[in-house]
Amino acid sequence: MSRDFIFNIIGWIITAGLLVKFIPKNKIREASVAFSFKQFLTWILGLTVVQYKLIEYPVRLFPYATKTSFSFEFFIYPSLCAIFNIHYPQKKNAFGQFMYYVYFCTAITVIEVFVEKHTDVLKYIHWTWYITWITLFITFYFTRKYYEWFFKLKQNN
Repeated sequence: MSRDFIFNIIGWIITAGLLVKFIPKNKIREASVAFSFKQFLTWILGLTVVQYKLIEYPVRLFPYATKTSFSFEFFIYPSLCAIFNIHYPQKKNAFGQFMYYVYFCTAITVIEVFVEKHTDVLKYIHWTWYITWITLFITFYFTRKYYEWFFKLKQNN
C-alpha cells in the first residue's frame, strides 16, 4: 500500500470524524440534502475536469472505475459542504455570510494546494489554486441556494 493511498484513507477517516463532530443527530436530514446536491455538482464537474485533462488524480481508491477522485468528489467535498450548510450563519449580515464562504473556500483550497504539492493524490495540469477557490465558492453558493429552496428558508434582507 502506497503512502498516497494511505493518505487517501486518512482523508476519509478525518472527514468522517468531522461529520460525526459537526453534524448533530437532529440535523442529519438537512445535512444529507446539502451533501447529495454538492455530490451531484462535484461528480459532474470532477468528471469534466478530468476528461479535459485540467486535473489528474494519479492515486485513487478505485482506479479502474473512474479517472476522477472518488474521495474528493464523492465524499470529502460534499461532507464539508454539508457541515458548511448546517452551520451557515443565517442571522448574520450579508458581509458576515460572504466571509463565511471566503473562510471555507480558502481553508479547503489551502489544504488542496498542500495535497497537490506534497502527494500524488492530485496533480494540477491546466489548473490553479484560484480556479479551485472559485469553483468551490460557486458550488457552495449553488448548494446553499438549493438548500434554502428545499427547506423554504427565508432570505435575510
